[in-house]
Amino acid sequence: MSNRGGGGRALPGRRSGGSPPPVVKKLVLAYSGGLDTSVAIRWLKDKGWDVIAFTVDLGEKKDLDAIQARALKVGASAAYVADGRIPFLELFVWPSLQAGAVYEKEYPLATALGRPLIAAMMIEVARREGASAIAHGCTGKGNDQVRFDVTTAALAPELEVVAPVREWGMNRDDEIEYANKHGIEVPATTRSPYSTDENLWGRSIEAGVLEDPWAEPPAEVYTWTRDPRQCPDEPAYVEVGFKEGLPVSLDGKAIGALDLVTALNKIGGESGVGRIDHIENRLIGIKSREIYEAPAAVLLLQAHQALEDITLPKEVARFKDLVAQQWAQMVYDGLWFSPLRDALYAFVVETQRHVTGDVRLKLFKGSSHVVGRKSPIQLYQLSLATYGKGDVFDQSAAAGFIKLWGMGVRTSAQVQGRLHGRDLGNLLGKVKRLGK
Repeated sequence: MSNRGGGGRALPGRRSGGSPPPVVKKLVLAYSGGLDTSVAIRWLKDKGWDVIAFTVDLGEKKDLDAIQARALKVGASAAYVADGRIPFLELFVWPSLQAGAVYEKEYPLATALGRPLIAAMMIEVARREGASAIAHGCTGKGNDQVRFDVTTAALAPELEVVAPVREWGMNRDDEIEYANKHGIEVPATTRSPYSTDENLWGRSIEAGVLEDPWAEPPAEVYTWTRDPRQCPDEPAYVEVGFKEGLPVSLDGKAIGALDLVTALNKIGGESGVGRIDHIENRLIGIKSREIYEAPAAVLLLQAHQALEDITLPKEVARFKDLVAQQWAQMVYDGLWFSPLRDALYAFVVETQRHVTGDVRLKLFKGSSHVVGRKSPIQLYQLSLATYGKGDVFDQSAAAGFIKLWGMGVRTSAQVQGRLHGRDLGNLLGKVKRLGK
């Protein structure tokens, strides 16, 4: 397995016949062990590249040793494996959670958040190895190509970006045939053509029958979440504690980022929480049907929003909604490393100074609801909100406030007659009147 301390290791490929031939071109390939990138190693070698495979663990639950060995077997000259789980959560996921970023009100940006980290780590490997390029297995129809390319442009503009799948003209069936022809072992087959990606923040599934937006996703596409019909008959409750917008405890006990997300993925998945069926607008201008499983993301975003509801002033909360939309759009579009995203985060951090407290969620057969929230510095004050005993709200002040608040429309009606000029005579229709 990978070095769990956050670093990486590389395995050299075997060379026969003494010294290796002179290297003309060297690149670092983002290697997943799947169909596209396995075929890409062989294809790139045929184009004259010395390929160094790079795989990062973001929580995929894959056999990383097997992936590393597969890269060498297919033809990579070296294969790196790195542990990126903690940096992923602390440097990418947590800021986006604080921002409340959800793309098009549905997608919690799991893959979109992982790509800039992978690209940044690849750049470090490229510099260590003296490579002149990085490569990825993204198609020319997706968003990930933009995320890799733009991140490289932002952090290492001197590096070339090579994208085999954009160039070779093969569809998925062609790739499977190519792999079989060259003895490349990959998990994808013509009978199971799904394209999947996962990390700690979520799992995405596309292709195959899912390309028909009318078709219900078959049960086989889900691996993290139970069918709601098979979930427990009693609800589950979880309590998440936050400090300055960051989750720090689960059910009253302090917990680290990795353990927290892992636990919530399990708890949420067992209750069927986190299934998302989304028709999303890709950056390149097409609509795509994506299935997501993101139990921890759904629960934490829901809890964080509930805590903001009780701690943020109205004006800040409303403006922050705009920032959240902009943040989500930028991350989705590959602009994590950009001046605007940095500037937005400065605003987000300021808003989180008082987002401290606890939120209780109820999970039941595919749904989750906030059923309690509290904070030592909450703006919700019972003495102002209650209609019962202890009410300190001065209702006599309301009349003057309303008179001033309505002065604009009152003046407009009196001077310009806008309301008087409308036909309001038919609003009542037939009415029944009783008198004495």
